[in-house]
Amino acid sequence: MHAAHRLPRIPRTTRVPPQGGATLVVALALLTILTLLALAGASTATTELVMAGNEQFRRNAALAAAAGIEQAIARLGEVPTTTRTAPARHEGDVGPGSMRARFFAETRFLGEETGLPQLSHDRFVGLHYVIESRGTSSRGASDRQRQGLFVIAAYQDTGSSSFGRLGSGLP
Repeated sequence: MHAAHRLPRIPRTTRVPPQGGATLVVALALLTILTLLALAGASTATTELVMAGNEQFRRNAALAAAAGIEQAIARLGEVPTTTRTAPARHEGDVGPGSMRARFFAETRFLGEETGLPQLSHDRFVGLHYVIESRGTSSRGASDRQRQGLFVIAAYQDTGSSSFGRLGSGLP
């Protein structure tokens, strides 16, 4: 008869002592820490983006306030040259579309100064003005600017203080 086939002997494996899931716990802890770091980075990036937008709106408000001063200087001839009169007011929009900003400017005549140095006596007079401008933009951004202005004008002796058109601005 045939010789009996013997099955090959399978070596015994050594049994690994139980680790109680320590590797799993460490891996989950590291994964949690990495997730928290990623969320913190995303939150920081979002906050910085909002801050950059706010800075842009603040800049727009400052540019609007400066545009108000420039507009007031361009319209200085409309400001009455008598004291104790209401200030001349100007307002307008600047910028395109969603970046639009608004300005509100006031120009006041403060008074005149005669006897200017190095100028012919009583031929010229210095006129003092102050311009206050406020610019506003989106997200509540605002900026205030104040500008003093000194204009030398020809003095016209008409028996009263006159600088061109009395009470109706410079010519």
